[in-house]
Amino acid sequence: MILKNNFSKTIALIVGTLLLLLCMGISIVCGYADTSIQTTIESFTQFKNSNEHIIIQNVRIPRALIATCVGASLAITGVLMQTLTKNPLASPGILGINAGAGFAVVFSMIFFNVTSLQAFAWIAFLGATIAALSVYGISAAGRDAITPVKITLAGSAIGALFASFTQGLLATNEAALEQVLFWLAGSVQGRKIEILISVLPYFIIGWIGALLISTKMNILALGDDVARGLGLPLGFMKLMVGIIVILLAGGSVAVAGPIGFVGIVVPHFARKFVGTDHRWLIPMAALLGGILLLIADVAARYIIMPQEVPVGVMTAMIGTPFFIYLARKGGKK
Repeated sequence: MILKNNFSKTIALIVGTLLLLLCMGISIVCGYADTSIQTTIESFTQFKNSNEHIIIQNVRIPRALIATCVGASLAITGVLMQTLTKNPLASPGILGINAGAGFAVVFSMIFFNVTSLQAFAWIAFLGATIAALSVYGISAAGRDAITPVKITLAGSAIGALFASFTQGLLATNEAALEQVLFWLAGSVQGRKIEILISVLPYFIIGWIGALLISTKMNILALGDDVARGLGLPLGFMKLMVGIIVILLAGGSVAVAGPIGFVGIVVPHFARKFVGTDHRWLIPMAALLGGILLLIADVAARYIIMPQEVPVGVMTAMIGTPFFIYLARKGGKK
């Protein structure tokens, strides 16, 4: 049900914010270690050097914040990519960002013996940026302007190229495979708050940038010909979208690894509530993205307790049926 008036949409955003805070609270309280709401409150008001308080402050709070930021960023990226490419199945992976980041991490491990998660974050960010810039450069080549089809094809080609390079490297080094496999599946487990802080400025710039261009995205959604007729500078606009995608998706991969399906699924649910107006769609998608990743992360802790399933596996389990539904729906049309 799409909400029609601004008052209803505002209420939806408020409800979404409250649900996000509730999910963050559940993420902080629930887990293998036995904690409670009272224990969580006491860790703020009367901190003791106990295992429960240390876990809450040093593990679960950073984990909840990282899941929220990454989920919101991936969802916003999905909105921008689907509008830019006119493809309902578009996601950060369409630019080869996940594949580029994964290749950079594997390459650094094998040839430079890098094992630090902090180092992984910056190396992954660099790989994601190189992949996205490569896609943009290929799309911009030639006499024709950048089109959704060219971006999609270039992204698929670059993604396949980096993925094949990654598989080739891992096939020749089993030790690297064991170390990087959990990261490649996408996870917020074991991530420290310092990793989030290091990329938080890029997240903030991307969030603000997405909101600032929201009105222009409404025009871009009408199609290139209509947007050009209305005076929208298409080349500059697509460049801005590309930069924001690099900041948000690249930062997300750097922090949590390549987590799939959030950018595909969440924008469609957000449109069910607030419609296609990007001024409302972007913040609603951000809230739903954070909620989805928090729920997936909490569920990942209980599937095979005391061990954990990578959150990327959980989002795939949630997103795959929806992905198939969209593909079948598009095929019928």
